[in-house]
Amino acid sequence: MAQPRVVVIGAGLVARALADELTERGWTDVTVLGGGARPDTPGLVFRTGADRTLTEFAKYTAAKYSGLTLDGRWCFNPVGSLELATTPERLADLKRRHGWATSWGVRGFLRTPGACADLHPLLDETPVLGGFHVPGDGLLHAGNAAEAQARRAATRGAKFLDDDVVAIDRAGGRVTGVVTASGRLRADVVVSCDGAGALVGLAVPHVPRPHRYARTSPLAELAGHNDDHAQAGKPVLRHHDRALYFREHVDRLGVGALTLRDEDFDPAWDAAAALLPALRDAKPEIVGTVTLPGTPDGMPLLGEHPDLEGFWVAEAVRDEHSAGVARELARWLVDGQPTLAVHGCDLARFDRVSLRGKGFAEVHEIVHPLDPRDEPVRTGPFFERQSALGAYFLPADGWARPQWYQANADLPTAPARAGWAARHWSPIGYAESLEARERVAMFDLTPVPRLAVTGPGALPFLQAMTTGDLAKPPGSLTRTLLLGEDGGVRGLLTVARLGGERFHVGAGSRLDFDWLRRHLPGDGTVQLHETTPGTCCVGVSGPLAHDALPELSTVESPAEETYVDDVPVVALRLSTVSWEFHATADLGRRLWDALRARGITAAGHQAHTSLRLEAGVPVPGVDVTTEHDPYEAGLGSLVRLDKGYFLGRDALAGRCDAGTGRRLTRLSVDGVVLGQEPVYVGDRAAGYVTSAADGIAYAWLPVEYSVPGTPVAIEYFGTRIPGRVA
Repeated sequence: MAQPRVVVIGAGLVARALADELTERGWTDVTVLGGGARPDTPGLVFRTGADRTLTEFAKYTAAKYSGLTLDGRWCFNPVGSLELATTPERLADLKRRHGWATSWGVRGFLRTPGACADLHPLLDETPVLGGFHVPGDGLLHAGNAAEAQARRAATRGAKFLDDDVVAIDRAGGRVTGVVTASGRLRADVVVSCDGAGALVGLAVPHVPRPHRYARTSPLAELAGHNDDHAQAGKPVLRHHDRALYFREHVDRLGVGALTLRDEDFDPAWDAAAALLPALRDAKPEIVGTVTLPGTPDGMPLLGEHPDLEGFWVAEAVRDEHSAGVARELARWLVDGQPTLAVHGCDLARFDRVSLRGKGFAEVHEIVHPLDPRDEPVRTGPFFERQSALGAYFLPADGWARPQWYQANADLPTAPARAGWAARHWSPIGYAESLEARERVAMFDLTPVPRLAVTGPGALPFLQAMTTGDLAKPPGSLTRTLLLGEDGGVRGLLTVARLGGERFHVGAGSRLDFDWLRRHLPGDGTVQLHETTPGTCCVGVSGPLAHDALPELSTVESPAEETYVDDVPVVALRLSTVSWEFHATADLGRRLWDALRARGITAAGHQAHTSLRLEAGVPVPGVDVTTEHDPYEAGLGSLVRLDKGYFLGRDALAGRCDAGTGRRLTRLSVDGVVLGQEPVYVGDRAAGYVTSAADGIAYAWLPVEYSVPGTPVAIEYFGTRIPGRVA
């Protein structure tokens, strides 16, 4: 649309930032609805995290608001941040955070205890082991930033009404307007920034994080240091070990404690006073509750309603990400797609089951194993068998996914890891990967999404949506890509043609399912069904697979409907030593038992990841994103430009493997890394790791450094680990 009518629901910072970003791009028919007082927030901006996209959001937010003022009052005060460690484990964590900052282009420094005290003189350095200092972080004044952007948007034509929405009008599967207490407004696009999804039956998985925030009585140590204009001059402090943070309010301190119960606040205050002695004679004069937005995985919620065209969501957004989120959603709306990789924020990543998860303590930093005493949300038909083998489960999109099996503890194992690398890892998993390399092992792949695409239009539809040529006879198996209009990689699919109008599709995530569904033709010639819940999948890999399953030698096609014993399966031959067997869920345990009876070792996801990296198979959303094209990712062989039109084809015109400036590169590593670490070539931080296993990693590097044999070093918790391009 050249000039759509846009209604933004919400009175907060994100809504006003979105109005500013949209009107700057020429969409000036914007109305922002929402009344009431906006809650005051501590306004902390920490730009560094494990997720690159969140860091980019925060970087843009700090940069944009640094250039904004409201009647001479600041919107962002770059006092910096200082995160403290009082335990060796937390000091190691800060070193890892420094690595993330380097990977994402944020300037940060590891500081000694003395240097920490110099940066923040109220600090008692005695219990401090070190700190992580980021000069460009700071304080955001949400009220000033919201009003400054609203005024700027208003000069371009945006309207702001103190009115609440009571209903959403719709017709023909798309929004047509909103109804307020004062009347009706026509709309082509409605964006909910404040919980309006309930008006259209959209369940939005909010997991808010309320906690205590106190302002102290005046501190003599701060007298005369700040004025009412600047309010603060020292770095924002964060003390993870005690779940505390601190900021200045002129001559007072704001103290945040991640607790809600009053009986827990006193110990938190005592811990704060032990770190900042000036608090010993102070009192918490104003104690309130601050609520940080959150979701089950800690990421924001962005995207369009799955069943109502034109209704969009931009929620669960922290203030520090507000401008970045608004810019990306504006790009998405105006240009048709975002520029950054937003798969981790996409509303479609959740289904009805995973809507009710618990929020993480920190975004992508803590993974909670399933307590064996708790019943997981989703279990496959093998769960009881796996539990009997001593499976260690971690959640995967709501599924209980085994990482390794204690029953394999007698296999030859690797040396044990230490520290963070030992979390959710076992030498047993390494032994299981050896079993698959040298003999044969089986893997539960049930959590991997599966789709059925059927109907007379199935082949033309898949041909138009993917990069591979699927016009092959039944029994064929094709690895192919989903692309965006700009040629960026959205997904990697395995498509088996089981009949003239029947296709089995192995997807990478729910986003693949959503992308295909949104592009279905409206004539009813194609049906798309997710089959994951009612089916199961077992992968069998290893040079002895044919010895354990001699009937495989009679399977003539890469994709064939056959039997394992008396269990009907769809058998997919991925390589000469790797197979997948798909069956209905009701026959899952029988399939498992049949394979186990052949003497095949059960192996977990840790071993599967290692084998994947060795085989050179990247994972979209992890190793390659919409920011990368197939040639950069080493997936050019999956693109068939000569087959005719497919989505993204035009954007690939003129591109090739030789013309890329960066490349997804496999590294051999002389040690252990986890992912997100910076990769150095000489003294230059040239790229970053995406995923890793024992002795191997994927990393993005400039093409000139991707030559096999090139020496590299990976900064792992402050230590440079040598490696080389494989």
